Amino acid sequence: MTFADIDNMIVLHGPILARLTDEEFFDLCQHNPTLRLERNADHEIIFMPPAGAESSRKCGEVLFQLTLWNRQHQTGYVFESSAGFTLPDDSVRSPDASWVPKATYDALTEEQRTRFAPVCPTFVVEVRLPSDGLAPLRRKMETYLANGVEVGFLLDPTNETATVYRRGQEPEEISSFDATLSAAPALPGFELDLRPLRRG
Repeated sequence: MTFADIDNMIVLHGPILARLTDEEFFDLCQHNPTLRLERNADHEIIFMPPAGAESSRKCGEVLFQLTLWNRQHQTGYVFESSAGFTLPDDSVRSPDASWVPKATYDALTEEQRTRFAPVCPTFVVEVRLPSDGLAPLRRKMETYLANGVEVGFLLDPTNETATVYRRGQEPEEISSFDATLSAAPALPGFELDLRPLRRG
């Protein structure tokens, strides 16, 4: 077992956290901009470590491909990792890349858009950092599906493996980055080319 195989994230527990309102949690994050914070359904606060340069580059590549597809289709909005979403289970999550349909996002009020938008993305991507435990990331992907995500990609650049999650289906394991991942039917025509994420 390696360090990255275990739950090595920092999580704050305590009854006072359960009493934090959505507005108070948002304000906490705004007053601590150097910290990347998420909140699970139990209102425990999770500290997300900053990415190394190589991991950030690979997240940027994913975001670029998704944005390019969206520019061509113009059916929704693309978000990067600093965007927080309040999911139906009251957790607040920040996928590395995500996509929300235009009609869904446009229905939000201006105030909702300036905070952690109360909407679940249709599509999400998580890129595993070398220090990330795989088990918590898999649980996170399952949580996304339970809250309404239709398709999600979990990418592991270190081992060059990927897992495709589709609501109502078993996860599909991909053992090579010499491949593309389809986000159909949620994002018709979007295929993530994994080759730019290979080692080297």
